[in-house]
Amino acid sequence: MSKITERIGVFVDVQNIYYTTRDAFGRSFNYRALWKILSSKGDIVLANAYAIDRNDESQKIFQNALRHIGFSIQLKPYIQRSDGSSKGDWDVGITIDILQNSPSLDRIFLLSGDGDFDLLVKTVQTNHSVPVEAFGVAALTANSLKQVVSCFHPITESMLI
Repeated sequence: MSKITERIGVFVDVQNIYYTTRDAFGRSFNYRALWKILSSKGDIVLANAYAIDRNDESQKIFQNALRHIGFSIQLKPYIQRSDGSSKGDWDVGITIDILQNSPSLDRIFLLSGDGDFDLLVKTVQTNHSVPVEAFGVAALTANSLKQVVSCFHPITESMLI
């Protein structure tokens, strides 16, 4: 009798992963290594990478590389406010996508250290009984998120380029 393969959903807060790996290690995250790790755990049926569109050539190259690996790229325009501050946040979009898709998934992997996701994780695990695991830079990941996920995977040197 064959083993039933878990249906996995992957949701990446690209900005969070970029800045935390850069700040902690001075290096970039290796999405290909992540894909290899996660695909060994089940069937990746949904993989979304949420990014800000700055209409920058190097970002387009990076986004095409993510598409080649297997990610769907979700883009939101970069907003520069008149006071000089900027806005580029996917928290609500990621939350909606996870809530909409969690009933059809067996396991969710969230790549973010953002503590704003702790309530989302609790809700998904309680209402849909879907385990949520997170990848993040340990020192830069909110304790509230680490405490609610089914498993926290610290991003280490082996997951960097």
